[in-house]
Amino acid sequence: MMAWLQLWTMGLLAAVAFSPAITTVSGLLVVEAENPVPIRTARKETQTVLSRQKRDWIWNSLYVEEEKPAPVAYKIGELKSSKKLEGMSFVIEGDGANTIFTVDRKGVLFVTKALDREEKSLYHLTARMYDGNRNLVEDSGDFEVQVTDINDNSPVFPGTYNGSIMERSMIGTKVVEVRATDADDPNTANGELRYSLIQDQSAFEIDSITGVISCKINTLDRETKSQYVVVVKAQDLRGMASGSTATTSVSITVTDTNDNIASFIRRSYELHVPENHKVNEKIGVLQLEDRDQLQNKEPTFIIPNDISRVFGIELSPNKDGNLMLRKALDFETLSSYTFSIQVRENLKNLRFPADNVNSAITAAQVNVKVLDVDEPPVFSQLIYYFTVEEESLGRNIGVISARDPDRANKSIRYSILDKDCPIAIDQITGQLSTLKKLDRELEATHVFQVKAQEEPNGLESFVKVNVTVKDINDNKPELAADDVFLCENDVAGTVLGTLRATDKDDQPASFTFSLASEASNFSIRDYGNSTAAIILKMGPFSLDDPKDYSVDVRVSDGGRPIQTSITKLAIESCRCDERRMRTKCKAGAQRMGVSVHALIAILLCILTILVIVILFVMRKRYQKDSLAHMKNSGEIHEQLVTYDEEGGGEMDTNGYDVSILSSACHDGSLLRRPDHHPHPSLYAMVQKPAHQPQPSACKGDMALMIEKKKDEADHDRDGFPYDTLHIYGYEGEESLAGSLSSLESSSTGSNLDYDFLSDWGPRFRTLAELYGVNEPEYYHQY
Repeated sequence: MMAWLQLWTMGLLAAVAFSPAITTVSGLLVVEAENPVPIRTARKETQTVLSRQKRDWIWNSLYVEEEKPAPVAYKIGELKSSKKLEGMSFVIEGDGANTIFTVDRKGVLFVTKALDREEKSLYHLTARMYDGNRNLVEDSGDFEVQVTDINDNSPVFPGTYNGSIMERSMIGTKVVEVRATDADDPNTANGELRYSLIQDQSAFEIDSITGVISCKINTLDRETKSQYVVVVKAQDLRGMASGSTATTSVSITVTDTNDNIASFIRRSYELHVPENHKVNEKIGVLQLEDRDQLQNKEPTFIIPNDISRVFGIELSPNKDGNLMLRKALDFETLSSYTFSIQVRENLKNLRFPADNVNSAITAAQVNVKVLDVDEPPVFSQLIYYFTVEEESLGRNIGVISARDPDRANKSIRYSILDKDCPIAIDQITGQLSTLKKLDRELEATHVFQVKAQEEPNGLESFVKVNVTVKDINDNKPELAADDVFLCENDVAGTVLGTLRATDKDDQPASFTFSLASEASNFSIRDYGNSTAAIILKMGPFSLDDPKDYSVDVRVSDGGRPIQTSITKLAIESCRCDERRMRTKCKAGAQRMGVSVHALIAILLCILTILVIVILFVMRKRYQKDSLAHMKNSGEIHEQLVTYDEEGGGEMDTNGYDVSILSSACHDGSLLRRPDHHPHPSLYAMVQKPAHQPQPSACKGDMALMIEKKKDEADHDRDGFPYDTLHIYGYEGEESLAGSLSSLESSSTGSNLDYDFLSDWGPRFRTLAELYGVNEPEYYHQY
């Protein structure tokens, strides 16, 4: 750029040296260069001197006034060239060329519309000049058109403002900064703003250039006024009266500081508290007054030392004083309390006295009156603990003591709530005693509640009592042996097994082991640490030896008194390998002593089994007597089954048919009646002689036969009480051949007569007697 300026300057000086003519037209500077005069010299020959023309565009900025109306395009400048040509023309290009800006053939530049600087303030254009033949005479040259600003915009605030300042702040403390904007040129007076307050200027001021609002007093008091609203005006043209203005409101909040001390609302407080009021609970409120906000209310209470053991002060959610009870009250001991309480506040951050320092009530008198109430009995202890020795009747375990705290001092009655408790209490004295011997191994601690009630039916209280059963050495040790066995190849001194013992008592035991009876081949080695070993005296043994081995081991626990037990310990005989691992053992098991409880249980089981057996035998005998009674009573059941299994004509649907039991006279009854004549049975007919007449048999004979069989069965005590009659009476009844049954062969309608069998010889005589009819015995009655 600097090189270009240097070249441009040199060209300008050269043009001046050749006497150029400078013409200024409407701010357009055009440099015109004329042809130089030829210089002649004295020479023999005349020579022609050529001259060079130089044409340059030299532009100054063009200006257009903002918002100037343009109903008709108006001139803002002119384009010129030093070359005078016929038919020359100009062409412009760039921002708004040929629309906003136009040029005529003479080079005059026009504006066709009003321009807005806030929309566009600078336009860049270029120009070219042509001759009549449209040949370029002057190349493109750049120039600018600037829009000059006018005050056509007012200041604008972005919105309302809020600020805050602490009360009692120093003068000059910044509150808030306001800022307005103006669309006019900020480099001219049109865009330069000034600020001022137009309302409530008593406590705040504003910097006219920066817009900073600050405090101009140091006596701001939130308790007097906590909110200020000021109006700020912004004006352009540097605040001149002709400038445009805008306003906005600013809300200023005065924040609180602890500049007031807490004060009692009155000088004395009177409280009434029942004597049974619960400890560590509120009994009253000492209200305070503090003009500051809650976060700056910081009271501290001072209470006398002797009273602080009974009463205390705690802050409430509103930071008042809650009077708390620290110790239980007793109307009978002291019926009222009077004391003074002071209140202080932390003002260490305050550089000046509080506003109410002279009017605050910082001390108050408190009167607490204790109210008498009927109180329940009070035990001497919160929980009672006693001990009693097991397996003994404790007559004096301990004493439960309670009293009536009231002045009436009523008598107290004691009782135990648990009905199954093995411990009793004396109703008047509260003396505890045992109802039975206690066993620590069954229950080591007895916990129950004792009730104390004022007589006759007054208030009652309860207390928890723990009675611990003290252990004595009353349990015999029990032998616990590991695998005890001997091998066939064991030699003298072999350890056959280890012995241990257990004891149900709580006392530490020191067990000792010994043989209760002399053993020929075994001994016990006591290690002295509550263990022992069974030692073999001599060996070897044979598994085929039928003898079983056992030892009687005596175990003592070493307590006071010493408890001893004797247990028979069986020793198993086995065949072992080289590592003394059992491979085969003879039948036999370790035998231990049986306790008394186990023996009682075994005896009870045996007794129960005997009772069950006796009851079972009695039941069987009763059933047999019942069956005999059934035979005698005639309660007999018959099963009548009709086998009608032959095909072709039988009545297949009558599986059970009793029609054959109907009488010969077709009266349909199996029982004999007085109005009917007796009928002979088939057994009667079988016993008839062959020479007697043979009346035909009827169907009633079957009924008579059944009655006969029933009578025989009823009188037979050795027979089974049920009869089954198989009847084959209807074979082929519906067929053309007729029935094949022989039951109706002796009936009256039969066409067969078996008397002729008597003529066949001795071989058929028995058959003729069976089927013949004997007239005199036909009507035999049963």
